[in-house]
Amino acid sequence: MKFCPKCGQPQAAAAASPGEGYSAPPPPPQPPPTASSPGASAQAGTQDNLFGALAYVTIIPAIIFLVIEPYNKNRFIRFHSFQCLFLALTGFVLSIGNMILGFVIGMIPVIGWIISLLLAFAIPIALLAAWVIVVLKAYQGQEYRLPVIGDLAAKQA
Repeated sequence: MKFCPKCGQPQAAAAASPGEGYSAPPPPPQPPPTASSPGASAQAGTQDNLFGALAYVTIIPAIIFLVIEPYNKNRFIRFHSFQCLFLALTGFVLSIGNMILGFVIGMIPVIGWIISLLLAFAIPIALLAAWVIVVLKAYQGQEYRLPVIGDLAAKQA
């Protein structure tokens, strides 16, 4: 037995069903979202979080965010851009210092080699851990300050 797709009646009764061939009027169009709606502010907050996290990818986005107009006005993005630059500078200085210290300590047989090797692994791992923490905190919308570097970045932002 066949059924009417509109009313669900058996086929014989479907021919006599009232309103056959009529459809409901279309729903009224939704008004466009305004800047004061909660969706727009939530989207702007999400974009700030995303750009704050993207500032840590390399120093290139951090520099771009400090130069380009809409991003350099946002304190959250500026803070994370400056913190990225200061973290990169700290990593560079620690790497140079580690090479010099490793060369000097490496002249001490066995103990110097072990200390030099431990420093060669500890510094990049510490920098990687700090980088992961600040990327996650920026994506969560938090202004996480690394010791010393975070205070400098907050003053610049």
